[in-house]
Amino acid sequence: MADSFSKKENFKKKLQKQKEKAQRREERKASNDKGKSLDEMFMYVDANGQLTSTPPDGNTKAEIDLDNIQLGAAPIETETIKTGIVTFFSEKGYGFITEDKTKENVFFHNNNCIDQIKKGNRVSFEKEKSPKGFSAIEIRLVK
Repeated sequence: MADSFSKKENFKKKLQKQKEKAQRREERKASNDKGKSLDEMFMYVDANGQLTSTPPDGNTKAEIDLDNIQLGAAPIETETIKTGIVTFFSEKGYGFITEDKTKENVFFHNNNCIDQIKKGNRVSFEKEKSPKGFSAIEIRLVK
């Protein structure tokens, strides 16, 4: 029994796809970078911090002062007392203070207020890490 026209066309398409796939495979093999030498894979950092493929000049060496080397993480300099403005104050006794320097909203509760405050007051406070983020404690009015 003879093949129909559509079967012949599908078979031709299948052969064409196989040829294209084999051609792409050969192109990948030709442009394969696995055969690079170790020297070709090295990258260097120049004096400006940019990556280059040329090695640094061996004549110029930077002097390193051993007294200024710090091990571990850089120390975090935090000021303990921060200032801000009360942007929201609820009747239920909680609110938010917008910090002056970072413009970050910090939650507070009326129990942590030393002075009586209301919305729009300028206050000073300390930040404390709470389970849901930072919260303000020891809130005082700034005069």
